[in-house]
Amino acid sequence: MNTFGNNFRLSIYGESHGPVIGIVLDGVRPGLELSEDSFTEDLGRRRPGAEGTTARVEPDPVKILSGVYRGRTTGAPLCIEIPNLDVCSAPYEGISQHPRPGHADLTAALKFGGFNDPRGGGHFSGRLSAALVAAAVVAKKMLPGYAFEAKVVEVGGLKENWGPAIEAARSEGDSLGGIVECRVKGVPAGLGEPFWDSVESLVAHAVFAIPGVRGIEFGDGFAAAAKKGSEHNDIIGPDGRVQSNHAGGINGGISNGQDLLFRVAFKPASSIAKAGIPGRHDACFVLRTPVIVEAAAAIVFAGLQK
Repeated sequence: MNTFGNNFRLSIYGESHGPVIGIVLDGVRPGLELSEDSFTEDLGRRRPGAEGTTARVEPDPVKILSGVYRGRTTGAPLCIEIPNLDVCSAPYEGISQHPRPGHADLTAALKFGGFNDPRGGGHFSGRLSAALVAAAVVAKKMLPGYAFEAKVVEVGGLKENWGPAIEAARSEGDSLGGIVECRVKGVPAGLGEPFWDSVESLVAHAVFAIPGVRGIEFGDGFAAAAKKGSEHNDIIGPDGRVQSNHAGGINGGISNGQDLLFRVAFKPASSIAKAGIPGRHDACFVLRTPVIVEAAAAIVFAGLQK
């Protein structure tokens, strides 16, 4: 399925080299100010430009097809399209016979009987992350008081000064992965459910829709395994508020009023010149992902609102 959520429901359509990609959003609150210009800033943050990112530069002009009247959302399903204007499909002509390692070429062909569009990764491409970002522009408008802040904290095992390593990987026809840290401020206590709809499980579900994600951790994450309970416990003060944040803002699957804090690991790009894979690809696509990680979190919290 290509649909996520219940109270705030997102469906994604399109392929990397098709005419358009787009979203349909249901559960959008009526009366929100929304225009095509509303999407410019966040889509611009996703666009390549830094050293080591792809040469494919999409201008991403957004077209609102339904759900907005006189500059305000109507409460009806919101349909938004983004055209693919910088497409070069020639390097992908042989993918059906020679699937690329690390991509969904093989699994997509097996699942869909070879009828899938393989160009640029088709429906599995990182290009579709622009649709997530567009959906989150709307989601964030439903979340006054929230602030979403994501940043790259590690590239290729380096926590700082990673520019030369990215350039070296690019010149060698290789690629690097990295880690993005996301902090969500303004989260009220009491959101989420035990077990299947815990805040962690919902955020992880949405984050793994981002192509290239290989892992996620909340709060101290895997480092908690090396700590003592006395080191990891978050002390609760006389006012009932948690004094530290080793748990990342969640206890028992439910938000505790602290900032939500999580980190996402991205693999290095699988399409590399060293492996003889043609096309326009990122040497370090993680540089473009902070706004996408924010988007996944915003989509989840829009759905958790009562």
